[in-house]
Amino acid sequence: MPAGPVLVVDDDTVSRHVLIQALANANLPHVAVASGTEALEQLVKVEPSLVLLDLVMPPPDGYQILRILRSRPETRDLPVVVLTALEADEEIAKAFEAGADDFVRKPFKPVELVARIRGQLRLRGAIDALAKKEQDARLVLELTQSLATNLDFRGILFTVVQRIAQVARVDRVSIVLVREAGDVGYVVAASDDEQLRDLPIDLARYPEIQRVLSTRESLVIGDATTHPLLEIVRHEGHQTAFSSLAILPILYEGRPMGVLFLRARHAFTFGEPELDLCKTVSSAMAIALRNARVMQSLRDQTQQVTVARFEAERRLRTLQRYADFFESAADGIIVIDAEGHLLFSNPRARAITGYTESDLQGRRVGDLFASEDARLAHELREGFAQGVYPQNVDVRIRRKSGELGILSINFNSVLREERVVLCTFRDVTQERTVEHELHRTRDFLQRIIDSSVDAIVSADLSGCILLANPAAERIYGLRVSELMGRDVRTLYPEGVARDVMRLIRAGGGRIEGLRTEVLEADGGRVPVSLSAALLYEGDAPVGSVGIFTDLREKMRMEQRLAQAQEQILTQERQAIIAELAGAAAHELNQPLTSIMGYAEMLKRRLEAHTAPYAAAEVIFGQAERMAEIVRKIGKITRYETKTYVGRARILDLDRSAPASSPKVDGDKPTGG
Repeated sequence: MPAGPVLVVDDDTVSRHVLIQALANANLPHVAVASGTEALEQLVKVEPSLVLLDLVMPPPDGYQILRILRSRPETRDLPVVVLTALEADEEIAKAFEAGADDFVRKPFKPVELVARIRGQLRLRGAIDALAKKEQDARLVLELTQSLATNLDFRGILFTVVQRIAQVARVDRVSIVLVREAGDVGYVVAASDDEQLRDLPIDLARYPEIQRVLSTRESLVIGDATTHPLLEIVRHEGHQTAFSSLAILPILYEGRPMGVLFLRARHAFTFGEPELDLCKTVSSAMAIALRNARVMQSLRDQTQQVTVARFEAERRLRTLQRYADFFESAADGIIVIDAEGHLLFSNPRARAITGYTESDLQGRRVGDLFASEDARLAHELREGFAQGVYPQNVDVRIRRKSGELGILSINFNSVLREERVVLCTFRDVTQERTVEHELHRTRDFLQRIIDSSVDAIVSADLSGCILLANPAAERIYGLRVSELMGRDVRTLYPEGVARDVMRLIRAGGGRIEGLRTEVLEADGGRVPVSLSAALLYEGDAPVGSVGIFTDLREKMRMEQRLAQAQEQILTQERQAIIAELAGAAAHELNQPLTSIMGYAEMLKRRLEAHTAPYAAAEVIFGQAERMAEIVRKIGKITRYETKTYVGRARILDLDRSAPASSPKVDGDKPTGG
């Protein structure tokens, strides 16, 4: 059905709403207006597929709108369904005379309304289709008559492709003719180039044409950038300016003579009417081409190709005498020409690739390459032209099963045969996989060795250093490059290397945690812990490896630890002395208190300036002197003192005694 919306014209708001609702429920696109003036404006904007028109409206009313529609060429055939609440048959007749296609009385049933609209749309679609078929028939008749009668056959071919391009609305239409079982086609006419004549094309680059020629059926490709048939073309780097393609065979008595090639630059959908028209034209063209003068030109070119084929067959017969050798060879062998086409393959080549002889015959060797190596095929052909034949080239191929493989190929020119290349190859997929894993393992081990904090040195049985890691530089003071190739014995003090090797052999080929010394670059000795072992190949030792742990930092830490322990012992001794002094002061506290108390009491009872008074003063002075000594002892110990008599201070044994030490009876301080 037509794609335009239904234009609703009704001045009554309620009626217009009901109409819109009915159309929406029927999933019919629509545009609604409230007057005849708006309807005339919308006709140009929306290009409706049908007009639903109320007759009774303010001017211009429905009758006037009908007359305007039928007077314009662009709306003369536009379906119009009128709406009326008038019961008079005269009004209905008047509406039909004005150009209405159908009518619906108000109030209406939505089902009836939608049915009448769909009926008018189907009727208009059928009328348009008949008109299109009539137009196509006239075009076919015109082109058929031209093909049958026009003497300027080149000119009529150009006219044919031009007219088809116009009718199908595509950017280019070409006619490509081929010879039987040929790999070259000739573009004899193109709609966008009137001067084009007999342009040769390599059909290997047009798999879509080959498909149509082999199947004798039309092919439509909606998106050339993603279609799997064109995958090989994309991998070889060929770009196309066209997005959508349609190829129709030109058949004469069931045999393909060529194709009618339609191309559009942008995404395009080829309709069935256009394709049917093209099929009819291609059938008429086949008959005309059979007797046209262009066939003579093609026969001449075919003769040239036949000569080239004869030459190729001659070269193949020359190679045939080597067939027995090729058939029994353990390596795959193929013979290709300078353009990369396969001329011969031996059984081993077919077994490696998975293709049969018929699969390989005539194909380009680049067709077997994986997409990652598609560019390599072109580079090889360029090298062959310059006489360059590479050796031991690794090439990734795609086997017939789809599996990827790696071949090591040697290319050589064939003696006495120009532009023929002999390729011998073998399957190295497994070897390359193992090599890759070995490289990964070696790199991983190398990273482990390089990142080790311990020095690692390996030497052969003669003592020549074969491996050293960066940590060895820190121990020996030599760069790795300076260590490589050096005699391992020069890294030890005199005789130590011999003793180490003796211990390794005595330990069953290994030692662990051996404390020894090695030499720095300047001759200084470095204490190390050595773990070493012999390296074996089978049962025979072939070298040794040693892991050296630098003990200098460890020994410095041990020295600092010893010093710290000595300081702790000294502090403990000092603490003991202080405790002894404190204990002595503690023991002196009670008698000193008694002496000073009694001396003070005597001084109070004796007369001054008497001998006993002087003796009491001497006793008090000596006791005070002893209190000063106790105070000084308190300053050099961790025990505290307190004021006793006057300015004198004595030990406060209650505070200075450790919290964990039990009190001794009689240790209560005496106040003065």
